[in-house]
Amino acid sequence: MTYSRIQNRYRVFGFAVLWLLFVGQTLLAGTIQPSQLQVEHLENPIGIGEAAPRLSWRVSASAPEARGLKQSAYRILVASTRSQLESDQGDLWDSGKVNTSDTRLIRYAGKELDARSQCFWKVKLWDGDDKASDWSDVASWSVGLLEHSDWEGDWIGMEDNHEFKTSENVTFLTDDPHRGVLRMRPAKYFRKEFKAKGGIRRATLYATARGVYEVSINGERVGDQYLAPGWTDYHKRLYFQTYDVSDHVREKGANAIGATLSDGWYAGYIGYALFVKMHSNPSGRGYYGETPSLLMQLEIEYENGTREIVKTDKTWKTSLGPITETDILMGESYDARRELGEWTSPKYNDKAWEPVSVMLPYVDTLEAHPGVPVRVTEELAAKQIFEPEPGVYVFDLGQNFAGIPRLKVKGKAGQKVRLRVAEMVRPDKTLVTANLRTARSTDTYTLKGSKEAEVWSPQFVYHGFQYVEVTGIDEKPSLDMITGLVMHSDTPLTGSFECSDPMLNQLYSNIVWTQRANFLEVPTDCPQRDERLGWTGDAQIFVKAATYNADIAAFYKKWLVDLRDSQLIFGSYPAFAPFPYSRPGPPHGTAWMDAGVICPWTIWQAYGDLEVVQDNWQSMDTFMAFRHARDRKKLGTEEGKTWGDWLNLDQPTPLAYIDLCYYAQSAQMMAEMADAIGNKAKGNFYRKQRKEIEASFRKLYLEGKGKLKVSTQTAYALAIFMDLIPEDQQKAAGQELAALVEEKGGRMATGFLGTRHLLPALTKSGQHSVAGKLMHTQEYPSWGYEVKNGATSIWERWNSYIKGKGASNEGMNSFSHYAFGAVGEWMFQNLVGIDQTAPSWTEFRIAPNPTEELSWAKGGFDSPNGLIQVEWKKTDAGGLSLDVSVPANTSARLDLPVSKPGKVRESGKSVSAAEGVEHLSSENGMSSFRLQSGSYRFEVMADS
Repeated sequence: MTYSRIQNRYRVFGFAVLWLLFVGQTLLAGTIQPSQLQVEHLENPIGIGEAAPRLSWRVSASAPEARGLKQSAYRILVASTRSQLESDQGDLWDSGKVNTSDTRLIRYAGKELDARSQCFWKVKLWDGDDKASDWSDVASWSVGLLEHSDWEGDWIGMEDNHEFKTSENVTFLTDDPHRGVLRMRPAKYFRKEFKAKGGIRRATLYATARGVYEVSINGERVGDQYLAPGWTDYHKRLYFQTYDVSDHVREKGANAIGATLSDGWYAGYIGYALFVKMHSNPSGRGYYGETPSLLMQLEIEYENGTREIVKTDKTWKTSLGPITETDILMGESYDARRELGEWTSPKYNDKAWEPVSVMLPYVDTLEAHPGVPVRVTEELAAKQIFEPEPGVYVFDLGQNFAGIPRLKVKGKAGQKVRLRVAEMVRPDKTLVTANLRTARSTDTYTLKGSKEAEVWSPQFVYHGFQYVEVTGIDEKPSLDMITGLVMHSDTPLTGSFECSDPMLNQLYSNIVWTQRANFLEVPTDCPQRDERLGWTGDAQIFVKAATYNADIAAFYKKWLVDLRDSQLIFGSYPAFAPFPYSRPGPPHGTAWMDAGVICPWTIWQAYGDLEVVQDNWQSMDTFMAFRHARDRKKLGTEEGKTWGDWLNLDQPTPLAYIDLCYYAQSAQMMAEMADAIGNKAKGNFYRKQRKEIEASFRKLYLEGKGKLKVSTQTAYALAIFMDLIPEDQQKAAGQELAALVEEKGGRMATGFLGTRHLLPALTKSGQHSVAGKLMHTQEYPSWGYEVKNGATSIWERWNSYIKGKGASNEGMNSFSHYAFGAVGEWMFQNLVGIDQTAPSWTEFRIAPNPTEELSWAKGGFDSPNGLIQVEWKKTDAGGLSLDVSVPANTSARLDLPVSKPGKVRESGKSVSAAEGVEHLSSENGMSSFRLQSGSYRFEVMADS
């Protein structure tokens, strides 16, 4: 499902159709039904790396407005064939009726599964009245290869790397003679023909590469993902993909399989290694290896029980072809005159092709990719064309995104069309490219001279851009010459937000687009310049907001493996993961390294996945031992990188202060995770540690009456958010924080760390109106200032671009940097009013907290247990109308700003008579209720 279709689902179904289902005061009876079956957070996965995976489903209500629907039991059937399952025969596993409301991550407990096992499954539920549902639709999974011994193929490659040097379109760092030239390589092509017999039951392809690859069989591309097998620490781990290619292989006849191979992250330019002198590898490339190689295994299973394997070995042949240079950071060049014809089809003349070289085997961990594939999910049409100088055409795609351009062009054979991309243009419409630094980000297409339009897009690169500069064409172009192909890890969208302030609506769009652009195999800091690294600080700042916007469970599960693999020998986590090299100086820094605790804790909370805690526990415990060893007196330390509150506005916060705050938070999270996995001793240990850090913090920094010795916005935001200030002093601390905002003219002074916590801290400490003013302002520095200046994504700097003036800092300036987009968390929790109170959202809080500037807001979040929706409007009488949807099998606490429950009506009647609503308390001008699942409409009268 495309992102636009999902968004339409929320707009149309979520906020219109749902409320039309109400029929006066009549509450329709409802039943429950299982839906959206998942295996290890994925729908119908192929070739997973688990022999005993975990199964999940949603409890759906036949009538969403029906109340109190809950699962009381389930029964799972798993069969080796679809036909057996459809006959209710679970030859692999019949769980029997299990009395529980659990729906998430139920461990398969049937017959032992081997590599290549294929499984079909379904589930039936019982409700609170012990009424059974129908069986769910059939879902499936298959197990991939589990051991090194399951692989029979050889690693193959091309011994001669055909490397060449080029200075074409290289304008960066020309003052350094060692960096004015790029070392570029062409893609390599591999093929083999084979014959298959009749009666094919299933054909499965297992493929991986040291580099990135793409496969075709009989002229058809296999799969739809890009940049496979992905990025890991190749010295420790390499992933492979599994494809069902049963429809690709022809029975009783000739077949051909072909693969294209590029350097990718393995042997190409990586990160900012070319920008920062790395003495271990001054070339800036080849940090994992110099020569890319390929490993594939096509297994054909026949109805008679036999199996045939077509594997990579010395019988394959190799050639160069039309991709004459390709690199993820630098771009791709394609000469259509050198196309190889139908080279992945049988009976192709490959006499001029060379034998492959058999390469050294991969000796470390080789396992199934646990995340989601990188895909093209959307196409963007060009909005307008500029001609800043004769023959130079700049296409505006209207949106900053990550992906590739697609070119449609006619011309003469040998004509070279160059595409340069950029995120921004100057007032004269020329490209801003200085912020790309050493990333050339240029693609070149050489025409073959076809009578028809030639259509091409790069294969093994991605860029961050909004504008495409086209040169080398003969005539003025039309808009359809350039199309943007949006590319990212295909994490399903889960959130929606809309309100009465158009600026905030654009801001939310910017947050989501920036997340999509930077969630590409790893959570990168930026998708455009020569960095694109999995920065740990950015990742921990934004991770909670990200869980509202998309289902990132599998994506982060993969990246947390990268983070563990990158852990430094002395226990800390590095600045980014994967971590192929260290930048000059210490490789870690406070708040950045704490991602190793914050991210697993957040993913556990969001998805109820305790295995994330268990898998990371030893690593986290080792990290906390490092933290203790370097700060035994719990005073905070400035050891390590000194990024601190990165990009604060002339109001730096001492690093030792920040370090102590994060030490306290990490200890608290460790205590909670220890309790969750049943490690009582460690839970007590980390609770004691947290109390000691808290006591030390108060002794060092708290003057009393909520006043801190460190007087910065970030200092107060961190201390309030992380509960380091006593509860009876938090209101006073909030007043101090509000005063600091007022001293800055009602503006922020926080950087990456402080901004994420600023608005939540203000709201928490009774200064919600100040938070609202910061949220809605369009004066510098603010989110609104970015929007006012044309932002379609989140910028690294508040003033990255000023209309009519251009970029404020062309060299160190990203226009797609999600750290400041962490405010999306506050927007959901307060402006909409949806906040989590239990892992996996089995329980949550609904508490709309309108700002003075808003008259209405609505939002939805497709939680692991179903769709949560809230829509509120201020009434003319000073009250509030509120529509709420609580998914089946969950409950919610509703907090309303009214002193007496008698001032609340639900579906036109007194709340005391409303089905599914329990009054909990009324105090301090707030009334609280417990809501069972279902849809509700509340009217809240203003307190007189």
